[in-house]
Amino acid sequence: MSAATILAATASGVALAGAGYALRSWISRKSVRLARHNIDVMLDNARREAEAIHREGQLKAKDEILRARDQFEQDTRARRQELKEAEERLDQRARTLDRKLESLEQRFEQLEQQKLLLTLSRAELDALKKQHQQRLQEIAGLQPEAARAEYMAGLESELKSEAAARVRRSQQEAHETAEREARKIIALAIERYAAEQINEMTTCSVALPGDDMKGRIIGKEGRNIRAIEAATGVNILIDDTPEVVVISGFDPLRREIARQSLEQLIHDGRIHPGRIEEVVHKVQADVDEIVRAAGEHAVYELGLPGVELPVQNMIGRLKFRHSYGQNVLKHSIEMGHLMGMMASELGLDPVVARRIGLLHDIGKAMDHDIEGSHALIGADFIKKHGETPLVVNAVAAHHNEVEAESIYAILARAGDAMTAARPGARAENTEIYLKRLEKLEQIAGSFRGVDKCFAIQAGREVRVFVEPRSIDDHEAMLLARNISRQIERDLQYPGQIKVTVVRETRCVEYAK
Repeated sequence: MSAATILAATASGVALAGAGYALRSWISRKSVRLARHNIDVMLDNARREAEAIHREGQLKAKDEILRARDQFEQDTRARRQELKEAEERLDQRARTLDRKLESLEQRFEQLEQQKLLLTLSRAELDALKKQHQQRLQEIAGLQPEAARAEYMAGLESELKSEAAARVRRSQQEAHETAEREARKIIALAIERYAAEQINEMTTCSVALPGDDMKGRIIGKEGRNIRAIEAATGVNILIDDTPEVVVISGFDPLRREIARQSLEQLIHDGRIHPGRIEEVVHKVQADVDEIVRAAGEHAVYELGLPGVELPVQNMIGRLKFRHSYGQNVLKHSIEMGHLMGMMASELGLDPVVARRIGLLHDIGKAMDHDIEGSHALIGADFIKKHGETPLVVNAVAAHHNEVEAESIYAILARAGDAMTAARPGARAENTEIYLKRLEKLEQIAGSFRGVDKCFAIQAGREVRVFVEPRSIDDHEAMLLARNISRQIERDLQYPGQIKVTVVRETRCVEYAK
């Protein structure tokens, strides 16, 4: 190989080596730049991730701080509440301790006072013991009879407390059974006494055979009617009512004398002042005999000894006295029988009870002449005619106008209510009866919450049905009381009226 070729090859190799080196250098620089770019990108990513992690850490730290703060505040509030409750309990306990301390101080003072009293009592007991010893020494020297008397006196004193305790127990037992026994006695008396009650309405009118008789009764210039009114002490009313003359007067005895006299004059046909005076005098004597016989028969029927004649005559006058259509004499006799039966059941004197029952309304025979209630008038009358204070008080107290001083007065109140209020004892005309029932239902229906009401048992009871949504149980009880008070104020009636308020809730459902 020639040198030129070698040189050329060498040059070519050198050129190729330089080109390779340059290429490697370029490649190396390119790789470095790419590596640097990748490093910068990784650094940027790392920086952004670090910042994100940093921000996320800050947010988590803030959340933890907020949660910690909230928990702290809750714990603080709970602790404060506990401390407040504990403080209140301590205050309450302190106040309780203060009260207990005051109570203990008061108790201590009481104990000191009791101690002082016990000291004084001990001294008194010592003194009594010495006196007792001295008394025993004196008794030791007495005769057996005197010693026995002293011993019995001491025994009686010791038994007083035990006797008082037994009396209290007996009174309590009697109070517990009194109402039950009273109802039993009253029911038994009503069952045993089944006498017929005759109700008569005292008429104040006289039927005439014709209207021309009115002119004859009036007489010339009214002399006949004036003579009748002067002789009988009543008023004769003649109006347009056909074939009827009305007699008006407060005294039922005078009214009866006038009625019988006028009927005899009309039947006889001779009507002039002389004949009027003669007939009235005869009728008055007949009526006086009827009165005497009625009083004597009432006393005999009840078996009452020692009733003075003026009292008997005044009892007989009750034959012509009526109260709500009930004959007062029949009412008094019935009450005498009932009181006697109740007194027998109670171990009391039935004769005294029957006497009170017969005399209790004797004042009604004279209450038109004397001012005052018939109970007090009758009591004053029988007191003047020898009745005992027991009977006088029972008559005066049977309408609660004076204080009852014995059980007989209580029996008189019960017997009077029984005979006056029982069904059929008193009569009313139909118009008054219907008006009273209508007024009774009107009063009951005027109260709030009342749905409907009915007067039943001949007006002895009013049954009121209320709306359960408007009236509760307590208001129903108050409603019954208010209705009864309103009836007492606005209505006049014999006996008593029972008010029953019914509150009913019905629940209805249908199975399909």
